Amino acid sequence: MNIALIAHDNKKDELVRFAIAYKEIIEEHTLFATGTTGLRIMEATGLSIQRFQSGPLGGDQEIGAMIAKNTMDMVFFFRDPLTAQPHEPDVTALVRLCDVYSIPLATNIGTAEVLIKGLERGDLAWRDIIHQEQGEGNDK
Repeated sequence: MNIALIAHDNKKDELVRFAIAYKEIIEEHTLFATGTTGLRIMEATGLSIQRFQSGPLGGDQEIGAMIAKNTMDMVFFFRDPLTAQPHEPDVTALVRLCDVYSIPLATNIGTAEVLIKGLERGDLAWRDIIHQEQGEGNDK
């Protein structure tokens, strides 16, 4: 599965800890991340991650494009609801796209842990079925 990892500044440490804790699960998948978040996770875990621009510079939109093409299977976006974000319209658009394309989205650690455990159990295999029906291959 293709998995996106995104975090606002005040949530980056939390997402890094999440990636460390669940490294054995997520390393089996193709990972994508916005700039600084991806770098921090790579440094802490050694995971291979395709990095996009930082969120404010278009990284959220790059991941949104993958969602719109139905090539992103899951998004972990640890949002900071208490800090105004200069690129809030991009954030809103990304969340909306996840809803439009039925992409599992975790915006906090509580939901992320439920999704990661579901991923581990194979509960999200329906995404593979969608790719097969569309004649698409999926990297992992």
